[in-house]
Amino acid sequence: VILPGEMREILNRVVTAEKEAEANVIRRREETNATRSLLNTAKVMSENPVMLRLKELEALEAIAGKVERLTVHNGTEGLMTDLVKLRD
Repeated sequence: VILPGEMREILNRVVTAEKEAEANVIRRREETNATRSLLNTAKVMSENPVMLRLKELEALEAIAGKVERLTVHNGTEGLMTDLVKLRD
């Protein structure tokens, strides 16, 4: 089928709009899944304070790897005390 130039341009715009709409749907689905995953993680963390503390320590470790010097004011003794308190 051979279409006149204007019709071809209109058809191309329609196809482009449809593809963009499909991409938006996929992007929104992915955002919804990511949000759902964050919610599940938050629920697990609220039910397991020790796991939350481990995540905090992982974040601290990641930060420590990017800086020259890191001072922990609570000290490791305080960390262990906090962990023991979380278990009780």
